[in-house]
Amino acid sequence: MHLEGKNAVIYGGGGAIGGAVAEAFAREGAQVFLAGRTAEKLEAVAERIRAAGGTAHIARLDALDERAVEQHADEVAARAGGIDISFNLISHGDVQGTPMAEMRLEDYLTPVNTAVRTTFLTWRAAARHMVRQGSGVILAFGGEGDPPRGYHLGALQTIFHAIEAMRRQLASELGPHGARVVTLRTGGVPESIPQGFPRREAIADSIAAASLLGRAATLEDVGQVAAFVASDRARTMTAATVNISAGALID
Repeated sequence: MHLEGKNAVIYGGGGAIGGAVAEAFAREGAQVFLAGRTAEKLEAVAERIRAAGGTAHIARLDALDERAVEQHADEVAARAGGIDISFNLISHGDVQGTPMAEMRLEDYLTPVNTAVRTTFLTWRAAARHMVRQGSGVILAFGGEGDPPRGYHLGALQTIFHAIEAMRRQLASELGPHGARVVTLRTGGVPESIPQGFPRREAIADSIAAASLLGRAATLEDVGQVAAFVASDRARTMTAATVNISAGALID
């Protein structure tokens, strides 16, 4: 139980990746606070955690709302005694499939603004508590790398690079206060692609084919690595990325 006694806030906790991470944290003993806009999805994850003997709380929250994010973080810290882990996994609404030369400006910029805004708000809220308590881990989810040929990813890589720049800066500022900031990088998680999504199987196959190991990260893989990085076993890791792309992204 490597996260026993830890309190973890997961934004987008009702999603595929957020849910997998939440369940992995709970299995390792963390008390999990799930935040998102759809209560039904959050409750479904919370019920799975509780059924397995874990502790989960839910809060309907817009992670783009400054006041709501600050208030929720303060409530969690007051209720649980602090915030040890914060992980933002909300969707940014990036538009893919259209060449940049044909995209509307709003389709490119809106998801970038969303990603930077929610990342800043949730990281700031957690950082303030982590500075006071002298410890904590903020995790980011990324995958920045060379754009693959034949795919039109819109602003996705711009988002990843923006978050990485934020991660470097915050890690340098939080280090003296004992808090860490680490990014998990994947080359894509096929299980997270919604059923019925156009060319879902082809995309999943291409993700695996692009890796050196001939397979992609699973949701369980992401959860297990996130739990490790968030634990004291990884206490020397900060200002860093953890590559879980099975070799699709080469460092």
